[in-house]
Formats: sequence, structure tokens, C-alpha cells
Amino acid sequence: MMNNNRVCKILGIKYPIVQAAMNWITNANMVAAVSNAGGMGVLGPNAGPKKDGARQINTEERIRNEIRKIKSLTDKPFAVNIILPEEGMDDNGFYVRTTLHVAFDEGVKYFVTVGNVNRQVFKEIKNQGGVIIHRELTPTTEAARIAEEAGADIIIATGYDEGGVIPQQAIGTFSIVPTIVDSVDIPVIATGGINDIRGVRAAFALGAVGVYVGTRFIVSNECPASDTTKQQIIHSKGTDLLSVSANQRSIPNEAAQEYENLYKNGLPSDLVNKKISEDGGIRTGMLEGKMDAGIVSVNTAIDLIKDVKTCEDIVKELMADFIK
Repeated sequence: MMNNNRVCKILGIKYPIVQAAMNWITNANMVAAVSNAGGMGVLGPNAGPKKDGARQINTEERIRNEIRKIKSLTDKPFAVNIILPEEGMDDNGFYVRTTLHVAFDEGVKYFVTVGNVNRQVFKEIKNQGGVIIHRELTPTTEAARIAEEAGADIIIATGYDEGGVIPQQAIGTFSIVPTIVDSVDIPVIATGGINDIRGVRAAFALGAVGVYVGTRFIVSNECPASDTTKQQIIHSKGTDLLSVSANQRSIPNEAAQEYENLYKNGLPSDLVNKKISEDGGIRTGMLEGKMDAGIVSVNTAIDLIKDVKTCEDIVKELMADFIK
């Protein structure tokens, strides 16, 4: 079965599972652990330490350090996350420019692109022989077809059940996956609420040929999220989650309740998100484990997460149907 899996063939991996690029809470150790387990690890945009003692580490050095560390820990494929700027690559594309430069220089082949298609970025990646796994924040059939035409190799279909930045349309994983599958010829991987093997089986039944998993990997030994955060996820339920803005949800804590009240009382979502960002967002709540100061963003199926496991054990659990 695995020999015929399109995602595995394109990515050069053993199992059709890709670890989500979760901004602050990935690092080289986690990425390498997922890749060594047979999936594909993905380095998020804020991975790695930003200081060496009192010395500030700039973006280029930080990204290069993490990529080189991954390469020292695994000889398996891994990807780097690219948050796409608007078309035109203006000054707002500094991070993208830096990341692409370092990634190309270090021989990275696989990229998870997030946001609206930027044809210039796609072209640069393809010109370097790169492979594009593309995730639209709010997936539509039109956007999927545009991404395919622009050179995407794999599409991620994101359900409203996901953690992180939530799609602007409340269409669940069960609805969006087959819709996107039917709209393109390239393979589709599913994301949104996939925390156990039942979610994987459902994704494949809907026509996906792989899964993109974030929340379950947060509660792993290798994830740099704080132990406090991991335990809070284990002891929370999907019904506990608060809508802190139009596109973010959180496990309830003091800060999340404040944001929810602001949002419910009429503060525009973009202003709530601005305050969340200024307060540190998931860096504060998830990486640093300051439960009263930041948000803890997870998918709606957290009831299924019962314990902390290694990335290898999580991959084996989710990919049990593919292990001979």
C-alpha cells in the first residue's frame, strides 16, 4: 500500500503524515524526530533560540542553525515553513526572503507554504527543484486550483476543527476534504482534529492520501511547548475551548477569558488579535507555559489526547494501518 501512496512518493517518506509547522513550538529536535519516525517534520518560522547568552541571534543565523541541527540529527526528508506575503514580495517579505535564501543555501527541498498563493515565491522554489506543500488559511476549490496551476505538488485541506489560525468559513474537516479532493488532480492531505487513527482513517475515506497533524504532536516529548501546556491540553476538552477572536480559539485561562470577553463585547477581531499578539500569543501561553498570560491554541478533538508520547510513538499510532 505504501509503495503506491502519492504523498510518500512525492516527499520521499515512509508514512503519509506531515507534522504541522506550529510557529513557536517546533525546533530541530522535534522535526528530526518526526522525520526519523517515517513522517515529515516541518520547521516553523519561530523555531530555535533567539539569544546566545546576551547576544541576539538574527533571523538568518537562527534559521541556519536549526536547519543544520536537523541535518545532523536525521538523513530523512524534512520541510521548512514559508508564510506567504502578498503578491509582489514587498518589504513585508523580509522573513520569506531570508528563509528562502538560507533554505536554498542549505539544500532544503521541501516547503510548506501557508497563505494566499504567491506566484513569485512558488516560482523561486520550483526553480530550485523544490517541492511545495500548500495550505490556504481558508481553503476553497478556487484557491486549490490556483495553487495547483502555480506549481503546488500537494494541497492541505484545512477543516474548521483545526488548531492555530482557523479558516474564516466554518466548514469542518469532513466537508472540506472531499470538496478539495474533487477540485484538483494533485494529492490532498487533510488537517483539522486528527488526533488518533480514527481521524486518519476518516481522512483517507474522504479521499485524502495523507494527514497534516499539529495538536497531537504538541503533546510529545520532543515538542518544545512547556510541560504545563502539555498537561493542560491533556486535562481539557473540546467543549472547554473559547473563541478569543474570529479566527483563534484557546483552552480557557485568565488571558483567554479576557480576550473572549473583549471579542464578545464587540471589539473587532483584528484588534483582539493585535492585543493577543502584543501579549505574546502562543509564545507566552504555549512555549513559556504562562497560563495566565497567553493563549493555548489546539484543535477541537483534544479529548482524544490522553498522554505525552514520543514523536515516534505518535507516528506509529496514527500510521498503524501502514506499518507492515
